[in-house]
Amino acid sequence: MSITCVLADDHPSVLQFLSRYLSNNGIAITASTRDGEEALRKIEETHPSVAVLDARMPRLSGLDVLNRLVASGASTRVILYTGHGDDALMREALDAGVGGVLDKDAPLDDLVRAIHVVAEGGTYLDGSAAAGLIAQQRRTGGHALTQREREVLRLLADGNTNEKIGAELSISPQTVRTHIQKAMEKLGAQTRVQAVATALRESLIS
Repeated sequence: MSITCVLADDHPSVLQFLSRYLSNNGIAITASTRDGEEALRKIEETHPSVAVLDARMPRLSGLDVLNRLVASGASTRVILYTGHGDDALMREALDAGVGGVLDKDAPLDDLVRAIHVVAEGGTYLDGSAAAGLIAQQRRTGGHALTQREREVLRLLADGNTNEKIGAELSISPQTVRTHIQKAMEKLGAQTRVQAVATALRESLIS
């Protein structure tokens, strides 16, 4: 079965080049776009096997698009294509269910390989992404809380409600609850209070 793909990158030259390269390597491009909202719309319209998304785009980031697709139960799997080497972003993307993370400096053959792996249900991390995640796990004592989870716990420790935390971070109260639940699971906490106490004790938040 042929692999279909939506591409999103806010650099027109990159978008055009990737579209041509992937098409020449047997991957059918169903849409290409320069911002996250349009990418989400095209994914919902065309239901591609894989979406290759720039991590940072106007209106919605690649991670924002991923979170919305996961929340909606969409079958399209996501590869974040990033030039920023952001360890916290990579960990958050993995926690959200990303199919792959690939640095823009990686050879284009690696992108083709990643698309095939992810389309078949696997997870693809390039070498630099994997190294960053290992380093982050060591820094956090293995708990590997994402930056957003730490922000939520820090605001929770200050006595804020889900609604206030959501307003502060520009996310929904439901997303706040999801971050808290994931943090609790990672920290082995039964309650929010335990999660905050553990995070404080282990200097994951201050």
